[in-house]
Amino acid sequence: MSVTREVITEQLNRLEREEEIRILYACESGSRAWGFPSQDSDYDVRFVYIRPADWYLSIHDRRDVIERPISDKLDICGWDLRKTLNLYRKSNPPLLEWLQSPIRYAESGGTAQELRAISPLAFSPKSCMYHYLSMARGNFRMYLQGERVRIKKYFYVLRPVLACEWIQRHGVMPPMEFDVLAEALIPRDTELWRVIQELLARKKAGDELDYEPQLKTINAFLEERLSALEAASAAQPAAGGKLDDRLDAMFREALREAWL
Repeated sequence: MSVTREVITEQLNRLEREEEIRILYACESGSRAWGFPSQDSDYDVRFVYIRPADWYLSIHDRRDVIERPISDKLDICGWDLRKTLNLYRKSNPPLLEWLQSPIRYAESGGTAQELRAISPLAFSPKSCMYHYLSMARGNFRMYLQGERVRIKKYFYVLRPVLACEWIQRHGVMPPMEFDVLAEALIPRDTELWRVIQELLARKKAGDELDYEPQLKTINAFLEERLSALEAASAAQPAAGGKLDDRLDAMFREALREAWL
C-alpha cells in the first residue's frame, strides 16, 4: 500500500467509525517528524481520542490504547484522552513531542491547542532530560561501540543528546526537528558539523546506512556530552504548578465539544 496523507486520513476516519471515538489530534512521530527519514522510513501516526461519556462511567478498567499496524509502512497508535492527560501532568516527553510535531494530520476542538499553551506548567526539565539521556545511552551502548557500527543509529543518539543540551540551556521542551537542534547547538565551522551534515545528506538520499567504520569525531563528541549531561540532569528542576483541576475541566470540555 502506498502511504499518502489521504490514506492516513482515511484510516483515521475509519478508526473513528469502527471504535466509536472522536480523534482530537493526530500527528507524525519518529524519523519523519524528526527530519531525518530515509526513503523507506515508516509512517508512525500517533493520535489522541475521546469516547462517549458513558464509556467512562464504568466500574471496570478498560483498555485506553488503540493500536493498528495497518501495513509494513504504516503504524497507527492512539491514546485515550484521560490517559493522555494523566501522562501530560507527569511531563511525558513523547506526548509533549506529539503536540509540537511539524506534521499534523488532524486536530479538532481546542484540546491540543490548550495543552500546547499550558505546556510550560507541565514541563519537567529533570524528567525529560532523564528520558532523553536514557534513550541516548541505550542506543550508544547497543549500536555505536566497536570499529564497525550501525551508522544510521548516530541520529538516534545525537538527537536526544542535543535535546538534553537544549533543555540545559533554555529550560524548555526542545524542538522536535533535528535540523533546528543541530543548527542552534553545533558550530558550523567545526569538523563535527561537517561529518553530521554529510551523514544526514546520505540518509535523506536513501543511502544504505548499515554497518560502517565508526565515525570517531561523532563518537568523541557523544562520549564527552553524555558524561557531562549525566551530572547536569540531576541538577534540573522538576515540574512546576499543579494542573489537576485545569486538566479535569479540559476533559469535561472535550467531552462536550466531541459529543454534544
